[in-house]
Amino acid sequence: MSETRRDTGAAAGIETSAGGRPAEVGVPTGDPAPRPFFHEGMRAWQDRFDSRRLADRLEERLGRSRFTADDRAFIESRTMFFLATADEAGQPDCSYKGGDAGFVRVTADDELAFPSYDGNGMFRSIGNLSRHAPVGLLFIDFEQPRRLRVNGLASVAADDPLRREFTGAQLVVRVRATHVFPNCPRYIHRLQLAEPSPYVPRPDVEPPVPAWKRFEMFSDVLPRDAGGGEPGGAE
Repeated sequence: MSETRRDTGAAAGIETSAGGRPAEVGVPTGDPAPRPFFHEGMRAWQDRFDSRRLADRLEERLGRSRFTADDRAFIESRTMFFLATADEAGQPDCSYKGGDAGFVRVTADDELAFPSYDGNGMFRSIGNLSRHAPVGLLFIDFEQPRRLRVNGLASVAADDPLRREFTGAQLVVRVRATHVFPNCPRYIHRLQLAEPSPYVPRPDVEPPVPAWKRFEMFSDVLPRDAGGGEPGGAE
């Protein structure tokens, strides 16, 4: 087992490896035992509505644990996704994550990565996945209705080499996919992008300061680097 050290800087509490390789905070030691795609609670409702055969066929034909070339193109074209996490007691949390196209990268046939930007300082998603690795990601195209779900095991690191490639990233999250599957898009409302967020970190552009960071009620408790350059505020 490689030695680990604790970062004593702004990212205190984030483990990094002594050899420079990011320590994976959140992924349990060793591969967990494979879990069936459907548990008994799901099976009970499938049986009640006579959809077990359909569910099995969907898993058989559409489910996978590796990204296809089409999956990669779709994921890397998205400017947002939803991230579901839970703590070790099962308390859930859901967060919107936004950026420019390409801010989520498929880094291997069973792995994707995304940056954690400056946020409100609660670290709910990061805190959850660092204690309980299973996560769910939902990618949606609202203009040409389509959605893709990715379930997997997450890890987070402050010294991941990819952090240098993500402008404004405080941390990098990697997700090792366990289940990748599309969903029927029929209930997706068609929407169009009116304007990209000016707050998304971009090379050579200084983003505006969020209005709430100027509120007097928060002025005495903002992180030292309130601009978000170092860990201190990811949502």
